Amino acid sequence: MDPLLYLGVLVILFLLWIKVKGLDYVIIHQRWIFVCLFLLPLSVIFDVYYYVRAWIIFKMCSAPKLHDQRVRDIQRQVREWQKEGGKTRMCTGRPGWLTVSLRVGKYKKTHKNIMINMMDILEVDTKRQVVRVEPLANMGQVTALLNSIGWTLPVLPELDDLTVGGLVMGTGIESSSHIYGLFQHICVAYELVLADGSLVRCTEKENSELFYSVPWSCGTLGFLVAAEIRIIPSRKWVKLRYKAVHGLDAICKTFAEEAANKDNQFVEGLQYSLTEAVIMTGTMTDNAEPDKINRIGHYYKPWFFKHVEKFLKEDSGAVEYIPLRHYYHRHTRSIFWELQDIIPFGNNLLFRYLFGWMVPPKISLLKLTQGETIRRLYEQHHVVQDMLVPMKHIKTAITRFHQDIHVYPLWLCPFILPNQPGMVHPKGDEDELYVDIGAYGEPKVKHFEAQASTRQLEKFVRDVHGFQMLYADVYMERQEFWEMFDGTLYHKLRKELGCKEAFPEVYDKICKAARH
Repeated sequence: MDPLLYLGVLVILFLLWIKVKGLDYVIIHQRWIFVCLFLLPLSVIFDVYYYVRAWIIFKMCSAPKLHDQRVRDIQRQVREWQKEGGKTRMCTGRPGWLTVSLRVGKYKKTHKNIMINMMDILEVDTKRQVVRVEPLANMGQVTALLNSIGWTLPVLPELDDLTVGGLVMGTGIESSSHIYGLFQHICVAYELVLADGSLVRCTEKENSELFYSVPWSCGTLGFLVAAEIRIIPSRKWVKLRYKAVHGLDAICKTFAEEAANKDNQFVEGLQYSLTEAVIMTGTMTDNAEPDKINRIGHYYKPWFFKHVEKFLKEDSGAVEYIPLRHYYHRHTRSIFWELQDIIPFGNNLLFRYLFGWMVPPKISLLKLTQGETIRRLYEQHHVVQDMLVPMKHIKTAITRFHQDIHVYPLWLCPFILPNQPGMVHPKGDEDELYVDIGAYGEPKVKHFEAQASTRQLEKFVRDVHGFQMLYADVYMERQEFWEMFDGTLYHKLRKELGCKEAFPEVYDKICKAARH
């Protein structure tokens, strides 16, 4: 039989099966079929389009001129909103399913949508060591360009699809954050269109209160139209050391010591049970031992967290040399370890060689096609949370995660939190070392109940003066939210800049009631 005819017959049979069983049934019980046949090819098309578009625009140097036009268009839309009487608050017109956050904001349907089509890298200034980018430029674009010319971001959050705007208005972290802090701490300037339609630039010295208030504000002080971010020289390789650690006390002690050691340019932990973890430390280098090179980013390679798990049995530790860009996006192909719940055989050798080049599916497409039934199932039987707690409380925090949700692996990422104004800062007067504990997966505790269990974790985090990443489900009440975050400067700016009538308060954008 002709291969195309055979394929056509299979497609017809598949569509008939869907018709008989119903689309909801297939998406819920056999979601991998839908993902493999439709979402993976669509994801490849999306990636190719955006990569080619970004390359052409940067090479033609047309981005700065187009940028100015786009800014004026945003100002025009805001002033039109004013002329119409400002009857509803404003938000960006980007569809909610395109974001990397778990849920879609309900406010998109009731607020004035301001269209912001800004996804380009505007300028790389190697003398000032700064890159100027638009808010919808993503980490995949940035690494592809910067690494090709010998530069990189000091903090480069993991997933390709994370945008600069999301990382500025929300937050971002990476295994270099124990040196440089969160993504906001490598930003040197923001450009925003405010509620009155004016364009303003803010830095540590110019409009400093606005500069410190923008991070974590989720677009409730103005529309970000550009950001200037520090860059540093890159190297070809990351020399990565793997160390298996057994026992919770030893895990916490080793992790804290490695995070405090500034000779380590990268520090990360993957905890596979309450008493088993692999702690990884890395440094950039231009030289590699040929027999220890591992190009983990190739599509046929094992998922990184599965690769790391093998080192639990090697007490002597191990060393590998990984290409820099492969290291930066080491968890991208498996979306950390979330993809194993969507495509259970995704790490199988045969699947990787045949279809691994299409992985991962776009998170935005997964959201768009999940349906109400899957959304409810995920909400009740799936956890995606990042809790930021002081390093001195790491043992208690891991124990609470184990007792309340029991999800493994846990992602451990250290970061330094500077004593600066804004919504997030240490309790004392000095910089403090924190750890991001990331839990992604199906809870294994019998008594898990999404709202009650998450609220228990949220209370613990508040009690130790920690913070919850706002992309995830937030069950806190308004008063509890502002106990966790310092709203002093934020509320002052909201009043001064006329934001109360123009934008919703940050809590009203991220609370569970505002998302579905």
